[in-house]
Amino acid sequence: MDSVGLNKHEKSSGAAVSQHSNPTLEVSSARRLWAGLVVLLVLLLKVTNLFGAQREEVTFPSGKLMLRGFLYRPEGSGPLPAVLYNHGSERQPDWKPELGQLFSSRGYVFFVPHRRSHGRSPNDPFVDSLYDRGAGGIVALHEIHLDDQLAALSYLKQLSYVDPNRVAVAGCSYGGIQTVLAVEANAEQRLGLRAAIDFAGGAMSWRSASLRERMVRAVRKASIPILSIQAQNDYDLAPSRTLAGELERLGKPHKLLIFPPYGDTREAGHGEFCTRGGNVWGAEVFSFLDAAIGK
Repeated sequence: MDSVGLNKHEKSSGAAVSQHSNPTLEVSSARRLWAGLVVLLVLLLKVTNLFGAQREEVTFPSGKLMLRGFLYRPEGSGPLPAVLYNHGSERQPDWKPELGQLFSSRGYVFFVPHRRSHGRSPNDPFVDSLYDRGAGGIVALHEIHLDDQLAALSYLKQLSYVDPNRVAVAGCSYGGIQTVLAVEANAEQRLGLRAAIDFAGGAMSWRSASLRERMVRAVRKASIPILSIQAQNDYDLAPSRTLAGELERLGKPHKLLIFPPYGDTREAGHGEFCTRGGNVWGAEVFSFLDAAIGK
């Protein structure tokens, strides 16, 4: 745009010093200027579509509540493959812009629902009371939030531009646990999911015997491929290794990836690895996802 402005200034200066202006040349210059502006506008729109998929805040029903979430839609009229992403235990999750842009740039609709008592969704006093119980309420809490996840899945699959037969589920930390529970629900309820990606599910809560038992029980019913991912410096690698071991014993399709340390802290190897480590795990994730989903 600066170069166009410079050309316009040069033409104007030339016209000012000329004793006799040429209307034909002035019209031609103006046309070239507008043509240049149109080209720049088209290029800007292409760059925006490539690097800045539109984010839309949406609402969807779950029981008696109307929950909120964020959708990233890539170019194309569809039907498009989609990924439902479960956020972690943070009470104020954002809209996961890094992940939204990454997945949408690869042609996936990316949906980040906020569970009840999280983020933009309304509070549920019973959920809040389970949080107050700590480890004693963890499994019951996950069962309630699983209902929210499945409600989000139902909403996602009915969107006109989403292919309901090419949907995967993913999540990090608490959201990784939710992903594992969705695998079980998929087998029991025939939800039509095609794949699951568990980023560090249970890495901060594996000491809970009831949660360990619940997650192992869930993967035993797996009917879709599961990709388990962690960084070496995460809080605990036992969840991924235990679940992968169980899947291996049962002969179910799965893949376990333990990447080198990410950052200098356990938190960096946990949450930051999930949301900002796409340059590290992206190739493996999309290779797995594209193959499983038939993209």
